Amino acid sequence: LLLGCELTASTKSYTFQVDEEDDSDHILALSVVCLTDGAKDECNVVEVVGRNHENQEIAVPVANLKLSCQPLLSLDNFKLQPPVTFRLAAGSGPVHLSGWHKIMHREDASFEEDDDLSEEDEEELPPIMPAKK
Repeated sequence: LLLGCELTASTKSYTFQVDEEDDSDHILALSVVCLTDGAKDECNVVEVVGRNHENQEIAVPVANLKLSCQPLLSLDNFKLQPPVTFRLAAGSGPVHLSGWHKIMHREDASFEEDDDLSEEDEEELPPIMPAKK
C-alpha cells in the first residue's frame, strides 16, 4: 500500500497508526521526503516521533530540506513500526512524504508447532526487519 502525506505551516504533523486489535505485523517504510510547490528557501526539518523500548516518546530528525541546496532526500525505504508521527519541527513547508505500508499477516499459532516443515520451507518465509536506529 502506498503512503503519502504533506506537512505544512497549518498541518505540522501526521500520525500513522493501525488498529491495536489487528493481529498483523505492520511496517511503514519512508522512501522520499521533498519540498513541493510554494516552499520558501528556508530550513524545513522533518522529525519522526515514536516510542522507545521504555515507552517514552522520542523525536528524531530525519530530513533537513532547503529549496536552494537540498529540496529532496531519498530515505531508501527507512523502516518504521506504527504508530509513528511525522512532524515539521522547523520551516513552513510544504513537505511531501512518500513511502509504503506493508502488512505481514501472522500465521495461526498451530503453524509454529507443525513439525512437518522442512528447512527449505522455513527459509522461504520473509524475515521481519528490525527498525533502523
